[in-house]
Amino acid sequence: MDVPETYPTEPEFSTVSMETDRVPSYKSSAASGAKAGISSTGSVHELLECPVCTNSMYPPIHQCPNGHTLCSSCKLRVHNHCPTCRQELGNIRCLALEKVAESLELPCRYHNLGCLEIHPYYSKLKHEQLCRFRPYNCPYAGSECLVTGDIPMLVAHLKNDHKVDMHDGCTFNHRYVKPNPHEVENATWMLTVFSCYGHYFCLHFEAFLLGMAPVYMAFVRFLGEDSEARHFGYSLEVGGNGRKLTWQGVPRSIRDSHKKVRDSYDGLIIHRTMALFFSGGDLHELKLRITGRIWKEQ
Repeated sequence: MDVPETYPTEPEFSTVSMETDRVPSYKSSAASGAKAGISSTGSVHELLECPVCTNSMYPPIHQCPNGHTLCSSCKLRVHNHCPTCRQELGNIRCLALEKVAESLELPCRYHNLGCLEIHPYYSKLKHEQLCRFRPYNCPYAGSECLVTGDIPMLVAHLKNDHKVDMHDGCTFNHRYVKPNPHEVENATWMLTVFSCYGHYFCLHFEAFLLGMAPVYMAFVRFLGEDSEARHFGYSLEVGGNGRKLTWQGVPRSIRDSHKKVRDSYDGLIIHRTMALFFSGGDLHELKLRITGRIWKEQ
C-alpha cells in the first residue's frame, strides 16, 4: 500500500452505517385509501407509508381487493401478492389515497437537522433530494464507507475511524512516495484534511488508469455546499528537474462524489512518464512533491 513518506500507514477498518435521514417508522398496515375518519395529517401520513419498505408511497399506489396498499416497487418484490392478507394484488390502483396525498403539505424529513420548509406531498421528495440540510456522505475514497452525517460529525469520523491526517492552515506540502510506479492499475488513495477560513477541505491524491495511460491526479474538495465552495479557489504545483506543472481551480463540494470529480478530470493530472521525470528518472521509486494553497475569493 502506498503511503506518504512522512505519514503512517492507514490501518484496516470496518465501515459503520449511520442512518440519520429516516423518517419515523410506522409498523401498522395501511388501510384503504377511501377509509373515513382521517382526522390528522399524521394519520394520513401513516396511511401513505408503505407497510413493506416503510417509505412514503407515490403514484401509482397499489391496493389488494381487501384495501391494503403498498408502493409500486414493493409490488414487484412481493410477487404480486398482498403482504398483509396474501390476496393476489392484480392491477388495482388506490386513486382515493393518491388524491388525498395531493392535499397534504408536510415538513421536510430533515426538519430535525434545521430545514424549516414545508412542501406539498408530491414535491416534497424532490426538495429532499436537494435539501442543503440533508446528511453528507463520507468523503473518504479508499473504501465504500457508508457513514453519513453533518460536517463536524464527518470530520471526527475521518480523524478517528479513517485515521486521516488533519492540518490547520491554507498552504500544504504533500510528499508522495510509491515503491513500484508501474503498478498503477491498483489504484491508491490518500486523503488529507485542512482547516482554514473556518471550513474544512480535503486534498485527494491517487493513481489510476486514464484509458490505457497510467496517471496520477490531485484535487481538492470542500466539506460543505457547492454554493459555499464557489467562494474559494486553490492551486496545486508539482515539479522537478527545472520543470513544473500547475493547476488552479475551484474546490468541488463533497456533494459531488469522489468518482464524479475524478472522472471529470477536474484537478492536476500527471502522466506517469512526466511523473518519473519529475522524480529524477528513477524507475524503481516515484517521489512527487505537491505543494498548494487555498484562498478565499474577494
